Amino acid sequence: MTASTGLRAGYLAASFLVRPVLNALMAKDWEGTEHLPDTGFIVCANHVSNLDPLAMGHFVYNQGHLPHFLAKAELFQIPVVGGLLGAMRQIPVDRARGGNDSLVAADAVLAEGGAIIIYPEGTLTSDPGLWPMKAKTGAARLALKTGVPVVPVAQWGIQDVLPRTAKVPSVRPRRTARIRVGAPVSLEDLRGSALTRSVLDAASERIMSAITAELEVLRGEPAPAGRWNPRTGQREAGPREPGRP
Repeated sequence: MTASTGLRAGYLAASFLVRPVLNALMAKDWEGTEHLPDTGFIVCANHVSNLDPLAMGHFVYNQGHLPHFLAKAELFQIPVVGGLLGAMRQIPVDRARGGNDSLVAADAVLAEGGAIIIYPEGTLTSDPGLWPMKAKTGAARLALKTGVPVVPVAQWGIQDVLPRTAKVPSVRPRRTARIRVGAPVSLEDLRGSALTRSVLDAASERIMSAITAELEVLRGEPAPAGRWNPRTGQREAGPREPGRP
């Protein structure tokens, strides 16, 4: 059995366990699947619930791709859970060491045609209205470094099943997990640039703006102006792009 076959077998086994639970908890409403490339891409999504990774992994797997997450390194230290994450080739992010090792591992997955799922905010949104907040630059760095398509994905409704402060899911009434995929983010004009802070900030804001636009459709309302900055606890204007007034 090849490593690829073994990996797929592991995902298949996990799907037999996870899918029935998710289907019992939530109905599915998935839009825009035609925007997913055939191979080698990054999914960048908003983060509203601790159930997001399972729901997003379910979605990506159902489209025929093996989902690989950048996950907190601490999760890999949990008995059983850490072993499963490693066996399914999920990618630990050690923020204390700057996360460079995780980007190298993600680069290798993408080079083999895999799908990487990243929550650019790095944590659950703290925006008062649950809109996407200011992103960290890891997703932009990986996107500009590898040149693979970056697909913005919005999810909504999952926070009603497991809100930020809840410990157990809400079973009744049965909610709907809504996922909407947008067209890949245009980053071509930034790909040849040095990865300065201004370039990374500009790319990050483009990604978050694309996610927000899809979320506006799901929610049926416009997002407030500016982007919530969790460090300051305020809504701030986006960065000015290099070379633009």
